[in-house]
Amino acid sequence: QVQLVESGGGLVQAGGSLRLSCAASGRIFSNYAMGWFRQAPGKEREFVATIRWSGGSTYYADSVKGRFTISSDNAKNTVYLQMDSLKPEDTAVYYCAATLLYPALRTDHYGSWGQGTQVTVSS
Repeated sequence: QVQLVESGGGLVQAGGSLRLSCAASGRIFSNYAMGWFRQAPGKEREFVATIRWSGGSTYYADSVKGRFTISSDNAKNTVYLQMDSLKPEDTAVYYCAATLLYPALRTDHYGSWGQGTQVTVSS
């Protein structure tokens, strides 16, 4: 089982930036991939980005492509989500998750989830 803890959320003005972190512990295998999802009030949880621990391949949702960057520090077992040019519609709780699939875009492809971190973008 993998334990995940997100951090780095907060309140930011439109056009600003935030960097989220996801610290992983437990049974982490090199063939894992990590994903970021988000869930706005009244909406379903949606895919944001994913990265493979091994090789660093990445995949993004169209809505964040060119604005968000997912990266990993394997030595620290930590995955990051750099969010630039933030928009009010990016407001959501952001979750990281672990999977053995890549690219995995569906929530039911992920077996371990963090508790989430709130990101609020004001206009």
